[in-house]
Amino acid sequence: MRIALGPLLYLWPRARTLEFYAQVRDWPVDIVYLGETVCAKRRELRPKDWLALANDLAGAGKEVVLSTLVLLEAGSELGEMRRLVNSSAYPVEANDMSAVSVAAQKGGFVAGPHLNVYNEATLATLRTWGAVRWVAPLEMGRKGLEALQASRPGGLETEVFAYGRMPLAFSARCFTARAEALAKDQCAFRCIQDPDGRPVLTQEDELVFAVNGIQTQSGRVCSLLSQIEPLRAMGIDVVRLSPHSQGMRQVVALFHDVIDGVRLPAEAERALADSAPAPLCNGYWYGHAGMVSLHPGGEHAAQRA
Repeated sequence: MRIALGPLLYLWPRARTLEFYAQVRDWPVDIVYLGETVCAKRRELRPKDWLALANDLAGAGKEVVLSTLVLLEAGSELGEMRRLVNSSAYPVEANDMSAVSVAAQKGGFVAGPHLNVYNEATLATLRTWGAVRWVAPLEMGRKGLEALQASRPGGLETEVFAYGRMPLAFSARCFTARAEALAKDQCAFRCIQDPDGRPVLTQEDELVFAVNGIQTQSGRVCSLLSQIEPLRAMGIDVVRLSPHSQGMRQVVALFHDVIDGVRLPAEAERALADSAPAPLCNGYWYGHAGMVSLHPGGEHAAQRA
């Protein structure tokens, strides 16, 4: 089982982003996804900068994948996506069907988690179009994943989102700008002030979501660290860790140690909770509401934290 570092979902200052990926060179991650997936207006790093990072990380022995936008809203964004897919020497993670249609002409792409793959026929079709790996949807639980694994086409790897605030939805409206009483086109890039998203609370002060520009995320942080062995048993090839601003070196080390069998999952999960920017959750894995936290193997132990 390999570890992937997913694409950076937040807008960080350029220097901070470059420093983060300089550290990633020495982390025990096998795959690194690079690129802007949330908002086309974010330009702290340009395409040439992402390619320079890709070359550097590939030189450090990492498998590099370039990720496309999830929500394409303009012809210019479609054109940039085409240039990325057609001109890059690196494989692409296609996050919408227009990217799939372009990537299929080259083959060897990753089917991203936002393609809504829930059945065997869709999975088989993506494989015939050239997908070499697919990322399961965020809300897919253990039972659904087991069913798809049982009929997975040959030559197709499976990747599962295993750590991070879950990207649940995307909108044409920018929620961060709205919260600041700004128009989307005059947002002043206020999302750069929220390196792990902006928490959204209920009237009872319960953390329920986080907003990240046009993206709605889970308020709590998904963790499947305690489920490494069940994931391995069903043949999952890759676990994805989504970057956050604090503690990622420790997060990667904990997953690496559990995968290698040098640390117990329960002990590692307790340490992981100390590194996360919000309480942990795993409800989707068990077929419950995503924001709940359950004890390993105990569907009946659900409690709202």
